[in-house]
Amino acid sequence: MVYKFRVILDAEEDIFRDIAILEEDTLEDLHNAIVNAFGFDGLEIASFYTCDDEWTQEEEIPLFDTGDTPGEQKTMADYILGERLDREANKIIYVYDFLNMWTFFVELAAIEEPEVGVSYPDLLFSHGEMPANAPEMAFGTDSTSDDLYGEFDDDYDEEDLDMFSDDSMEDLGFDDHSWN
Repeated sequence: MVYKFRVILDAEEDIFRDIAILEEDTLEDLHNAIVNAFGFDGLEIASFYTCDDEWTQEEEIPLFDTGDTPGEQKTMADYILGERLDREANKIIYVYDFLNMWTFFVELAAIEEPEVGVSYPDLLFSHGEMPANAPEMAFGTDSTSDDLYGEFDDDYDEEDLDMFSDDSMEDLGFDDHSWN
């Protein structure tokens, strides 16, 4: 069977790609298809996250094993699409490049028979131009970025910010040159 996904960039503008991929392919194959469909270079780390119907992020499925014991953590290559996603569990979140946090909502839109002569994965449809930079997110708040730190605007003393002033180090018992 062929899984048809709509992959939507988490941005104000409508930017999405429709991708068809075989159900026996892995999440790593889907990752590669998304990277190609959106024009990334593929050099950054990425993860999928399972989620509920409301897009609440749950379990991380990383591209690489980042666990303390090699081989202990399952990665994208370990998950077959047909075993992980179906008509009921049809949503997953994808994050590419953890410095820039390109975030995508990936939804299984259809499960169909493969078409003769088509090689998969296949980019079915592309809508919207990718911005030069990842959309900024205000995590954990509905406020604008100007309001995030409002409580600290003018309620501080300059001395409080200088934690390494000479006066603050006097009482610690360190000899300034004892390590030379």
